[in-house]
Amino acid sequence: MLTAPFQLEEEQIDAPLEVPVGDGRRIDIEVGLTVIEIKRDLRRASAKDEAVRQLAGYVATRTVDLGQRYSGLLTDGVDWSAFHLSEDGSLVEVSRFVLTASSNDMENFIVWLEGFLATAQTIQPTPREIERRLGASSSAHALDRATISDLYSRHKHIPTVALKRELWSKLLRTALGTQFPDTDALFVEHTLLVVSAEVIAHAVVGFDMRDVNPASLLKGALFTEAQIHGVVESDFFDWIVEVPNGDRFIRSLARRLSRFAWSNAEHDVMKTLYESIISAEQRKSLGEYYTPDWLANRVVAQTVTDPKNDRVLDPACGSGTFLFHAIRLHLSSLESAERSVADQLDSLTKHVFGIDIHPVAVTLARVTYLLAIGTGRLRHSERPPITVPVFLGDTIQWNLPEDMFSFEMLVVPTTDQRSLLPEELRFPDRLLDDTSRFDGLIAELSEKVHERKPRSAIPSLSAVFRRFAIREEDRATISETFALMCSLHDQGRDHIWGYYVRNVARPMWLSRMQNRVNVLVGNPPWLSFRFMPTEMQLAFKDMSQKRGLWHGAAVATNQDLSGLFVARTIQLYLCVNGRFGFVLPEAALSRRQYQGFRTGVYNSAREPVTVAFEQPWSLHGIKPAFFPVPACAIFGTRTEKLATPLVEPAELWQGRLPSVNASWVEAESTISRSTASLVDHDKAHSSPYHERFGQGATLVPRMLFVVERAQQGPLGTGAGRVSVRSERSNQEKKPWKYLPGLEGAVESQFLRPMVVGESIIPFSLRDTLLAVIPWDGRELLKGDSLDLYPGLARWWRSAERTWEANRKSATLSLAEQLNYRNKLTDQAITSSTRVVYSASGMYLSACRITDTRTIIDKNLYWASCSTEEEGWYLVAILNSPLVTERVRPLQARGEHNPRHFDKHIWKLPIPEYNSENDTHIRLAQAGAAAEQFVRTLPLPSGVRFESVRRLVREALVTSRLGSTIDALVNQIIPAT
Repeated sequence: MLTAPFQLEEEQIDAPLEVPVGDGRRIDIEVGLTVIEIKRDLRRASAKDEAVRQLAGYVATRTVDLGQRYSGLLTDGVDWSAFHLSEDGSLVEVSRFVLTASSNDMENFIVWLEGFLATAQTIQPTPREIERRLGASSSAHALDRATISDLYSRHKHIPTVALKRELWSKLLRTALGTQFPDTDALFVEHTLLVVSAEVIAHAVVGFDMRDVNPASLLKGALFTEAQIHGVVESDFFDWIVEVPNGDRFIRSLARRLSRFAWSNAEHDVMKTLYESIISAEQRKSLGEYYTPDWLANRVVAQTVTDPKNDRVLDPACGSGTFLFHAIRLHLSSLESAERSVADQLDSLTKHVFGIDIHPVAVTLARVTYLLAIGTGRLRHSERPPITVPVFLGDTIQWNLPEDMFSFEMLVVPTTDQRSLLPEELRFPDRLLDDTSRFDGLIAELSEKVHERKPRSAIPSLSAVFRRFAIREEDRATISETFALMCSLHDQGRDHIWGYYVRNVARPMWLSRMQNRVNVLVGNPPWLSFRFMPTEMQLAFKDMSQKRGLWHGAAVATNQDLSGLFVARTIQLYLCVNGRFGFVLPEAALSRRQYQGFRTGVYNSAREPVTVAFEQPWSLHGIKPAFFPVPACAIFGTRTEKLATPLVEPAELWQGRLPSVNASWVEAESTISRSTASLVDHDKAHSSPYHERFGQGATLVPRMLFVVERAQQGPLGTGAGRVSVRSERSNQEKKPWKYLPGLEGAVESQFLRPMVVGESIIPFSLRDTLLAVIPWDGRELLKGDSLDLYPGLARWWRSAERTWEANRKSATLSLAEQLNYRNKLTDQAITSSTRVVYSASGMYLSACRITDTRTIIDKNLYWASCSTEEEGWYLVAILNSPLVTERVRPLQARGEHNPRHFDKHIWKLPIPEYNSENDTHIRLAQAGAAAEQFVRTLPLPSGVRFESVRRLVREALVTSRLGSTIDALVNQIIPAT
């Protein structure tokens, strides 16, 4: 270990061995605030337990003696276990590494071990090093997270700690909707991220982290002294220094993070830090996807055409990726013009702004802003006082009236139930014109509130008024605001209100006509309508309808916030003739839910908004995929002239990048760009079958419907009944997978065959399920009608109780969901032939169903056929590889390939079956022959349906029958 690349200090190289700690005890090795205990063999549990008890004593003694957080390592040379000393004095294992002979394993072990020792210096902050040394899988993160989780769990009931967690929760519920997991675990992760970012901010500027005062660090006192404002301030996450031993944790964290050469960063490292700590699964559930550097670089370069003079705003700045590139572009243009450092920085903070509603993102973006400025400029003797203009705020201004400014007063209404403040705050709006002055005033008012004792008299503000040159006519308003802040403090609500006020005011100030920017860039939130809280859904619908962006309930679940966000931010923040560049879902280029957005006209009660779109970029050809759905970039100008709709042919970007977050220098040589025509999804449907096909019924959760036959008891079940129980699957989701199944004896007439996606293979049906359906063929049974069938009634009422206790939606009963939009009862058909096809997949699969009792699931689309021949005609078309190929441009794309067929297939000009058309007749005959051909194939059982589908497709392709069908389909639906 002593010869490994741990960069030990000179006095540590001689390895303090057998260090005495009193009472005759000796530590085997002590290095890097870590106690290492070595044993011959730890394979016996009793030997390890005794060694852990011994190690706990050493770690506790050292922690008390030195006032530093100590960790413990226990090893026999092969098995290495790392421990954290909890607040109750016990030793908790947080990470483990078992060595093998692999050279890669040895390299990983060295990184793992160094994470505890924290002795290496000047580590380059590359994405790889950040992820493996600080990411969620690193030993350092395991130790830090265990410590901070322990501190929070023991002290979360302290009123100020509880308040900050509450405020954090309210903000993120607004930002992330119903997908936001309001958990202590996420609050702890966010606290660790923010305090890490604040430590990094100090390291970037060059503050000495070895003797830092934790409270001053999280308060931003050193930045205030250095006249760098708006970087670190009291916020939701400084609770850590309010609890016992929290300061010790901050010192240890500062020591650990100061090992990196943060000043050498050449990209948005804070994004890397965030993505390496918050899991991909969790980020996906929250809709949090940060733009890769290469793309942000190109969008900024495309949109910012006058770098020296353009005022740029990223209204959803995230960790600051777009800000980083806008800052570098602005500073380089001024440097080329030989402007002084003082001029460069004074200009920068007046030209590049960021806003985000996510408190963690705001902190990360502020640090990114410093990193983009660079250590050289920050430490330069000519550096003027600066305020980093990145603000926490509601960019879209959900709760605000159309005109926030009246009678020279900025009014922040706070009576809405989602608001963080219980009353109304008022500020003379002229104060906001000088960022430093306003921020300084709010900071001082906050300090005065905090210094008071609860319920004491409100101190005079005379000195504050003089120092900030507050006009006589404005003093009464400020005094009222101050009195409200004091009242909040006296009610147990601390000085965090100053932090909130300073930030929430800035978006409103930027939306004033004279303060608007002339460039908007960024990646707006892609929050889906279905995941918005109810009150946000209502506001979203109202705002969208006013601007012509709402397209009805049929596509409501596919709508997301991005289109409205762009329209709203153009309205609020972009001046006429100003340019914009945004990264959006690729659906914005062609899908129905964005039809109003593409018009470029977003009029509202406040003012008309008209834009002239330019050629967009289609980015789905870039691999590896950087978002779970394909993206595009849209550009344009706010204009007072007629709108230019988004109908230009897109520029198609294709290529395979060396990494998802590559720089533009790395990515440029791998990318090709060409023009591709957009598909018009809004034209009238080309096939008459569009209206005839519909989706199946919603039989979820399956454990309440899908059953298997159960063994009967010794007395049987009675005439006409069948013993059944829930059929379980490893594909069940929470919470249903953890619930016990249902059992009962149900009348046989209510047991129906059920067809799901896995049941369909080309031209054939296999492996149908059995489902309990409370439907007599005419209506869903309830009340007295249900009681006529005791077995069914017991089953269904048990299913309803289970649904009511565990459902996520508060609006639909189980019966209402089952027959949503009549998708069950519409299956009461008289035709003996139905055609079904798979809603999604790489290849279309379709077959006929002739059993009229069969129920069709929501993952399939179906239609009744007037004749058998029409059924064979349709399945021949739907199973043709040519049709799959021609529908691809119409499909929504997933992370890798097109995902859903849905009813896009009927946008192809597929004609209705004509019994007098010779080609139609021949195609129906070929479909019947293919159906018989597939029945004769020796298909394996017990394998996944995808494999069976592939075998059938391959057999058809190599047969004369397959080529005949393709040739006939090509005659009916010629290529365009």
